[in-house]
Parts: sequence; C-alpha cells; structure tokens
Amino acid sequence: MTSHLFISSRTRLLSRWQQAFPDARIAADTGGAPADLVWWAPAEFDLRLLERLLARVGGAAPVVVLVNAPNPAEAMQALSAGARGYCHAYATPQMLQQVAVAVQNGGLWLGPDLMSAMIGAASKQLLSDAPAPDRLDVLTPRERAVAIEVARGATNKEVARRLEITERTVKAHLGAVFEKLGVRDRLQLVLEFRDATRHVGQAA
Repeated sequence: MTSHLFISSRTRLLSRWQQAFPDARIAADTGGAPADLVWWAPAEFDLRLLERLLARVGGAAPVVVLVNAPNPAEAMQALSAGARGYCHAYATPQMLQQVAVAVQNGGLWLGPDLMSAMIGAASKQLLSDAPAPDRLDVLTPRERAVAIEVARGATNKEVARRLEITERTVKAHLGAVFEKLGVRDRLQLVLEFRDATRHVGQAA
C-alpha cells in the first residue's frame, strides 16, 4: 500500500486528505519518516522552502505541491525545481487520487486549465525567438518541427494546419518525439525546452 506524508502545519485539512488516503500522515517536516509520496502544503508558497524540502527528500519519493490559489508562474517554478505535481490544497479526494496515480507512474500533474495556461505562458516567454536546443538533434526534421510547434502551445490540429500534414501524422511524430526525448507529455516537453533554452542563453 502506498504511504502518503503531508508536510503542513494546516492540520485542519488532514481529515479532508484522509478521505483520499485513509492512512495519510501529517507532519511539520519530513523528519526522516519514509513515504512513497510526499505532499507539501505550505501556508504560502515559497520556492526556497520547496527546494530545501526536495533536497531533504533527495529523490526518495516524488513531491506534490498543494496551494490555495494555483497559478501558472508558480507552477512552473515548482515543477522546474523538481516537484512532480501542483494542485489546489482543497482538491476533491477523487482529484488527489488522480494526482497520485499520475505522479507514481512517472508523470507530472496539473489541472487541465492550469496546464493550458502554463504551456501558453511558458511558450511565449521561452520559445518566441529562442533557438532550438541541440538536444533536438536526435529528431528528424519533421519531428523537430512538430516538437517546436507543440512546445509553443499549438494543438495537434494547429500543428497539422501549419505544417500541412494530417493530425494522425502529427500524433505519430509526437509519439516519436516523446520517446526520443524521454518525456511523457506536452508539459514535460515544454519544461525540456525551458531548461535547454536556458542553457543556450547562458552559453551565449
């Protein structure tokens, strides 16, 4: 059975979280206590505190951030720091269970609306004029073109129209892109571009 540890001083929320995970524990810190999944629910999001928590966990368990007012910029910071999920602290038990399944299977998790907003914001900020990272050299020219369009926030239909190919072909190329780059979804692709283009900028 998966063990869940909630790092928070907000003890009043424990009963809510235990509706999703009956054996969930809550603590002010990790305290070395083992857990398969760590949920961090601070009173207020602080990137430095998250980074310290991730360092203490040391990759032994994925970390999901729970906040009162999710927003794309904060989500990008959390996921870039190494968190595997980001969602509302008052999410329904069913939603928390979905988050747990996604994260434990190696994925990242955001709500659909937040994911769309985050991809749009990230693509505008990072990819408008950024050179394609060298990591894309493993892709064919067509896969590379599809990857760039998707990372900029385009839907499969939009990619198909822009590149004058079918949506089925877009899906096939996108599947190859995910496999070659070792990513699972569009969000991870955006983060891959974010890290790569940041390194390109630093090298320049």
